[in-house]
Amino acid sequence: MKKINEIYTRIERPIKVVQFGEGNFLRAFVDYMIDVANEKGVFNGDVAIVKPIPFGSLNRFHEQNNLYTVSMRGKMNGKKYEENRVVTSVQKVVDSGEEYGDFMALSHLDSLRFVVSNTTEAGIVYDPEDRFEAEPPKSYPGKLTKFLYERFRHFNGAADKGLILLPVELIENNGGKLKECVLKLADQWKLGAEFTAWVKENNIFCSTLVDRIVTGYPKAEAEKLWEQLGYEDDLLDTCEPFALWVIESEKDISAEFPLDKAGMHVVFTKDQRPFRERKVRILNGAHTATVLASYLMGKNIVLDCMEDSLIRSYMDTIVMKEIVPTVKLPREEAVAFANSVFERYENPFVKHELLSIALNSVSKWKARILPTFRDVYQATGKIPRLLTFSFAALAAFYTSDNLKDGMLEGTRDGQPYPIRDDKAVLDFFAANSKSLPTREFAQLLAGKKEFWGEDLNQYKDFTDTVAKDLERLKKDPISAMASVMDEIKE
Repeated sequence: MKKINEIYTRIERPIKVVQFGEGNFLRAFVDYMIDVANEKGVFNGDVAIVKPIPFGSLNRFHEQNNLYTVSMRGKMNGKKYEENRVVTSVQKVVDSGEEYGDFMALSHLDSLRFVVSNTTEAGIVYDPEDRFEAEPPKSYPGKLTKFLYERFRHFNGAADKGLILLPVELIENNGGKLKECVLKLADQWKLGAEFTAWVKENNIFCSTLVDRIVTGYPKAEAEKLWEQLGYEDDLLDTCEPFALWVIESEKDISAEFPLDKAGMHVVFTKDQRPFRERKVRILNGAHTATVLASYLMGKNIVLDCMEDSLIRSYMDTIVMKEIVPTVKLPREEAVAFANSVFERYENPFVKHELLSIALNSVSKWKARILPTFRDVYQATGKIPRLLTFSFAALAAFYTSDNLKDGMLEGTRDGQPYPIRDDKAVLDFFAANSKSLPTREFAQLLAGKKEFWGEDLNQYKDFTDTVAKDLERLKKDPISAMASVMDEIKE
């Protein structure tokens, strides 16, 4: 069978977008939308992908001339929908470390206008230890700051050479946080008042919200899909049909980035908070509150969870009873959105692996669950019972003292599974999760302000409840969830 690049070719266009991150989501979301906009004649721009971390390889991109297929399968308007699209919008891929010169050369492109990033919730963080002299700096904000400074110098501070920043990391006010990091580093590195002014006045940091379930490479059925497509594609990327991109900016950028004119569900607004709260609390919150316990219960994909009566009841209850009441929208709207989320989770084509969703669960729990937890507690004076259980499930999932190859290795039914998170998180669990008594460990974890932004021990009954749930989860995850469901029915 021929490879995808033996059948399809790409038309080279000006590079308008530098994208930090080569992962499945950006390729099935941003690069897909740009590809459609190119076809519709409303954008005419290519993407240069930058691999921001030292792990992983770009070999598959090079072998396929950066071509790949996005396979969308699911339901639209209640009917089965399938679409396979060969994406041709990626012109080049660059390793920021091994190809540092090529990476920095992208900043000299006259055609460049946008920077997109997806470095997870842990990626947009100010690191005071980052160094300007490093090639490249360690953090994403460090890389971006040096990239912008190189562009500023190359074009002698020209006002029209500023960029539009479109971070899609799932943190509130992601654009504002990224700008704050850049300005802190510019000051720390003494890059000068003129550069700082250029960053503030000539670059637009947008806060964005994205929504699409992307399941990535379909390992179990790849060859079957290749037969249907008529070619091999080692970068095949699967996702649902639904996609939403909400872009908030002080200046209107819709004319420069007219993806909506190509039929894409892109919303330009001055306030994306209502969209964000609905999505993060309900869709992402349901994921984060459910998947870690479900994995320990023997489930591997989201569809498995939806077909399990206990887990489905748990998810329904946590969303409708604990999350929906905190969403600042009419209840009917929040409930309708929740029901649409459940329908998307039931998509039989989507094999969304729980271990994929579990990546960086500590920062995800803080971003997706803690605001809801706090609102419930402030309104009722009591901890939300199921959201508290989800914290215990996180602690149980992360329980391991086996650090290897930059990750922790947990065990389920005697079989290993990877636990991937920030180094500080992994080091903490490796040092404490198995060596301390359960109650003592629960208290120490809840008190990690570096993880949660506050001491969770302050919430009445939280620590004792987490310790009790954690003991149950260690013994039998299924009976642990059953017990907590029985408890809330009493």
